[in-house]
Amino acid sequence: MSVYIPASFAVGDGAAVTRVISEFPFATLITVTHEEPQVSHVPLLHRVDPLPHGSLIGHVARANPHWQRFADGPSLALFHGPHAYVSPSWYTEPAAMVPTWNYVVVHVRGRVELIPDRDETLAVLRQLTERFESSRAAPWHLQLEGPRLDAMVGAIVAFRMTIERIDAKFKLSQNRSTEDQKRVVEALRVEGYSEAEATADWMVSSARRA
Repeated sequence: MSVYIPASFAVGDGAAVTRVISEFPFATLITVTHEEPQVSHVPLLHRVDPLPHGSLIGHVARANPHWQRFADGPSLALFHGPHAYVSPSWYTEPAAMVPTWNYVVVHVRGRVELIPDRDETLAVLRQLTERFESSRAAPWHLQLEGPRLDAMVGAIVAFRMTIERIDAKFKLSQNRSTEDQKRVVEALRVEGYSEAEATADWMVSSARRA
């Protein structure tokens, strides 16, 4: 499993890749099997161990057959960052251009292992809920206890993906002139929807790293 990455869109900044995984944790998880691929949509958290790339942790519903097929082959987690349509009319020479799409994506490949231990499963559940609840006045994860908690833990299957490879593609008009990049950023900022604004922000930060 690989993604086409022209040299202009390749990413050598590990911090930027980690940022995508952290800010856009809801991933598409695909496992290759001898039959049809298994696909689930789940939030995943990046952990720095083991080296060199770390691991991803998450869980699926026990009723989801995907977890029974993790051992069949490698898995791929797709993290989608901001993306937006780019009109040819935004360039200095519109007639010479074609419509396109700017986007940020990270593909994480590895092998998934199940976490059968109840305490480790609970730890994964707590880490995930803490990630999304910690800023709230009354975090839900602090209320996890008793029979209700036992039932919840029994209804999920936790897993860990040891990362073998990361492919990142930031297609953000890097193959265009500085003037055209500026025009695209300005146009995106007035499009009026959040993805366009976010894509413009990533174009600016990517240009600063270059």
